[in-house]
Amino acid sequence: MTRRRILALGGHDFDRRPGNDALCDLILELAESPRPRICLLPTASGDPQEQIARFRRAFGERGCVPEVVSLFRLGENPVDLRDELLAQDVIYAGGGSMLNLVAIWRAHALDEILRECWRAGVLIVGQSAGAMCWFEGGISSSSGEPTVGTGFGLLPGSACVHYLTEPVRRRRFLRAISAGELEPGLGLEDQTGALFEDTELVETFTARDGAAVWEVSTGNGDGPRERELHCRRVEDNRPPINDMRSDILELRQTLATRAARRRAHRRRPGRLN
Repeated sequence: MTRRRILALGGHDFDRRPGNDALCDLILELAESPRPRICLLPTASGDPQEQIARFRRAFGERGCVPEVVSLFRLGENPVDLRDELLAQDVIYAGGGSMLNLVAIWRAHALDEILRECWRAGVLIVGQSAGAMCWFEGGISSSSGEPTVGTGFGLLPGSACVHYLTEPVRRRRFLRAISAGELEPGLGLEDQTGALFEDTELVETFTARDGAAVWEVSTGNGDGPRERELHCRRVEDNRPPINDMRSDILELRQTLATRAARRRAHRRRPGRLN
């Protein structure tokens, strides 16, 4: 029987920061092929060349066949999307804007092609926006302040990425579940993942000290409840380049996010500086 699998990652990149190498290795372990073909869909961030180069370098070093489908460059590099994607062992959906990703994929009928790939047994992997889009809904920061976004619904429930790194996003997720805007779901911290077979959660992973996957439910009338799930630890085979403590890294990321939002607020039209 064909296994339909999705690996949702809360935050991941193709660099040597703590946990990222381990998740690349995990993807290849799940691919179950001696030389897997893995295709990046960087749509959510506008198909940036830097991300594509990091992807090719990270997986090219691992005995894979890395490929990229750029929807923004189909005029320059035409490709039969269905044939190309059905030939892959792994399809990796990158992060960025969940709202843009959903709209652009639907415009190209890519959502239906990817549903076909999933049914055919191609391992679907996504990080950040590329993870939330497979659920019924998630929390997107595409428009500035975190807001509820609708996904494709291959997986039941909802998801929220960068779970503790971005406290404002987490709070919006909890409010949305409490208000019935979103179904209960998962909070995924950076360098963690959740593996689904068909539509069932079968395993969760962490690749960084202190990072976890959280189950968020409606509770018993006293607000949403968060429960930390047991995660299998996956280890980097090579020492990370940036091996700072994870709590310091998360604090810096949170402060950077807050500073960026303050700058954006000061730049709003009509605001006196």
